[in-house]
Order: sequence, then C-alpha cells, then structure tokens
Amino acid sequence: MATVIVAYESSAELPGTLAALRAQLEPGDELVVVDNASSDASGAVARAAGATVLELERNVGFAGGCQAGAGATSAPLLFFLNPDCVPAPGALAALRAAAAERPDWGAWQALVTLEGGEQVNTSGGVTHWLGMGWAGQVGAPVAAAGEALRDVSFASGAALAVRREAWEAVGGFDPEYFMYSEDLDLSLRLRLAGWGVGIAPAARVEHAYDFDKGAYKWFLLERNRWWTVLGAYPTRLLVPLLPALLGAELALLVVAARGGWLREKLRAQAAVLRSLPWALRRRRRVQAQRRVPVRVFAGGLSATLDSPFLGPVAELAPVRTLQAAYWGLVRRLVRV
Repeated sequence: MATVIVAYESSAELPGTLAALRAQLEPGDELVVVDNASSDASGAVARAAGATVLELERNVGFAGGCQAGAGATSAPLLFFLNPDCVPAPGALAALRAAAAERPDWGAWQALVTLEGGEQVNTSGGVTHWLGMGWAGQVGAPVAAAGEALRDVSFASGAALAVRREAWEAVGGFDPEYFMYSEDLDLSLRLRLAGWGVGIAPAARVEHAYDFDKGAYKWFLLERNRWWTVLGAYPTRLLVPLLPALLGAELALLVVAARGGWLREKLRAQAAVLRSLPWALRRRRRVQAQRRVPVRVFAGGLSATLDSPFLGPVAELAPVRTLQAAYWGLVRRLVRV
C-alpha cells in the first residue's frame, strides 16, 4: 500500500496523522507526503516522522498533489489521506481486506467520522442527478453506518483507497479541479468504466471537518460540478437532463444570493463557459472509457435533495416534487 498525504500549511496536523499511520504500516508500504509549496514547516515535520517528502514548487491543489504523489509511488494499492485525518487502529488493515473481498471495486473509502469519533462525517457520498454531491449521513451516530462492505455513489477523498490499475485506467484525479469534487468525478468515471465504488466501515478515520471554508469553495464546487456532469454523464442521459440542468441554474442563483455566495456562483458560470472547448475534449476521452449501460450509471444518482448545505429553497415541497418527477421520467427514457 502507498499512502499519499497532500499537505499545505499542515505542520500542526501532520504529527498526529503520521504517528497513527506509521503504527499500521506493513513491510514494503510506502508513505509519501506531498508538500504543496507550504510556507510553514510541513515538509520538515513529515521528514522527522519518517515520511518521504515530495516538495512542489507551487500549490497545485489537492487533485494535482495526489497525482504527483501517486506518480512517485509504485504499490498496487493507493491510499489518499487528508493531513487532518487520523486513522483509528486497524483502519489500514480493514482497507486492505476490502481489496481482497471486493475485487470489483476500483475505489473505496474508510468510514470518516467527525472529531471525537462518535458521529459520521461521511459514510459514502450522495450524488444528485444535478451533479451535486455531499457527505452521506453527516452528523448521524456512527452506528448508523453499519458494519458491512457496501457500494456507494462516490467515495470521499479524505480517506480513499484506489487500486492503481483502476487509477491509471481512468487517469486518476483531474488536476484542473484543483480541489473539491475531484473524488466525486473520479468515482463517476470509475463507475462509468465498469468499476465498483464502496465503503469499508470497519476502517475508521477521524476528520477535523469544517464545510464552511469561505466563498471561494462555492466557486470551485459549482465550476467542478459542471465539469463532472459534462464529462461523466453519457449522452443519452445528458441530453434529456440539459433543460433541467440549465433551469436549475436560476434556482441556484437564488440559493447563492441567500447564502452570500452569488458572486462566486456567477464566476463559476463564466468559468464553465470559457472552458467549454476543453471540457468537451475531456468528455470525449471520458466517454470513450464507458463500459456500462446508461441505466446502470444512472442508477447511482439520486433524486433526493437532502443536502444540509443547499438551504431552504431545496426543501420546498414543489421543488422536491418537480425534480423527482423529472428524474423519474429521464430514468424511464434511458431504460428504453
């Protein structure tokens, strides 16, 4: 197993994370910390803990850092871990066991908990057909996640195991994403290519999680959402969804205005339009890897707007009813 940690100004978090990791490493394992041009002592802290440090000249984001770290290792199993995530004893062993038990999985995550380890941060991501993804069961008691291996729509990049074979087959994370939604995009591309995506709940990782990290996060989330939809959705699914996807932009402007991130939403729309030639070239590459029927891919998407981050507009009964009915119609079309 090759563990890759992308660090940026992470000198305070790394000691606890690396100490917990080193206690679980087996002979032949690799441990690489990618220092994303930090101005603090992240690299020195990682070296002192015995990790191999890959120093980057500039901050290429989480996606680019993971790509660099994966390229610097050779183990058949990759494990990407956030620098503020502390794996519980036995977490790496449970991830290794999942690799043997579910050979169809290309990627799977640990059960990521909030600080204290009693509540869920994510037990597997939920992907709405509009391309939005969010942490499943966030805030629920850990027991609600169950114990058995199971499939999920997308696996969290906070504590993500990926078979190198699958990683290389689909090209890993897209560095253009910089950060946010790269795990959702990777999971959808893996599922499109015929790989499964899941969770190993016996692997526990405690995460110092904070969703609210400034308005810029909303710009990245919305830009990257459209890149994911344009790349991963098969044509027979994307075409009937386009009217609703474009119509939803009006509702999201209202959500953004009420949430205080309207400027970032408008910036994201402009960025998507400017990047359309690149996004369409990328789409051709991604769709060439499709190995599953459209109905199977669509089966991993949800019509439930239960994200805790979308605000009151998403909770309105007419909105919920209309979008669920539209999705039901599209699902019937792609079964034909």
